[in-house]
Amino acid sequence: MGHRTAGACDHSHDVSHTHHHHVSGNIKIAFFLNLGFTLVEIVGGLLTNSTAILADAVHDLGDSIALAQAWYFEHKAGDKSSPRYSYGYKRFSLLGALISTVVLLTSSLFVLANAIPRILEPRHPDAGGMILLAVVGVLVNGIAMARLSKESGMNAKVVALHLLEDVLGWVAVLVVAVVLYFWDIPVLDPLLAVIITLYILSGVVKNLKAMLPVFLQAVPSDLDLGVITREIEALEHIHAVHHAHIWSLDGVYSVFSAHLEVDTQLDARAYMQLKELIRTLVERHGIYHSTVEIEYPGEACRNIQGLI
Repeated sequence: MGHRTAGACDHSHDVSHTHHHHVSGNIKIAFFLNLGFTLVEIVGGLLTNSTAILADAVHDLGDSIALAQAWYFEHKAGDKSSPRYSYGYKRFSLLGALISTVVLLTSSLFVLANAIPRILEPRHPDAGGMILLAVVGVLVNGIAMARLSKESGMNAKVVALHLLEDVLGWVAVLVVAVVLYFWDIPVLDPLLAVIITLYILSGVVKNLKAMLPVFLQAVPSDLDLGVITREIEALEHIHAVHHAHIWSLDGVYSVFSAHLEVDTQLDARAYMQLKELIRTLVERHGIYHSTVEIEYPGEACRNIQGLI
């Protein structure tokens, strides 16, 4: 019938499984650090009479929820494929990234809603207590962020952005607390909160722009489908390539498929050599899962025209 597949069947599942569990371990540590410090923030905010710290506690609680689901999704993303999820669970990581982004967007808007009124009616918190909490906040969130900032997965990057927001927020609280300790300028607190939140919102937009093409199965920005197609067409016996597709499962792992028209009937040896050439070619572009359909001379393409 001409339906064939090419590519290594053992496409580094063990490596990807280890990668996802390494990332999920880092997210787990970040989650417990964040949740524990959130409880400290709530108590500290009440003791220092600081609405900024209480607002940050609500924000960090939202981050803890995002970290919890990110931990689950990242762990799930490393599981083997199943009859229902034949491509595996890598997109669970992407789903986790989307949920984290929504939580980050919502919590940022919450901070803005609380900070803007305080510009008009500044309050006077306990600056000394704020300094102590801010130093601990920078250390806790900085450690958590450092464990995730070098990971390559979309989910880990979004979670790292959560933690970057927290680090910057606590740096702002520390600076304002020191200023308030010596000078009476309480309006600096909400002003810095607004600036930092707007900066984080710009990161949210950037992450959404990176995620949406993956959800829509666009060709990854670092790959050129035209170049790969022309390289395949330059191989011996390849007459033409059509219905070529590249898409990313989660922003890291990409998949390639295509229909190949050959100019002659191939014996078993030539067919296996052609498969190996194509596998090697697409792997040079960082694609380790490829599926091709061989169409012999005179064989009609069975794809529904206009569908894909």
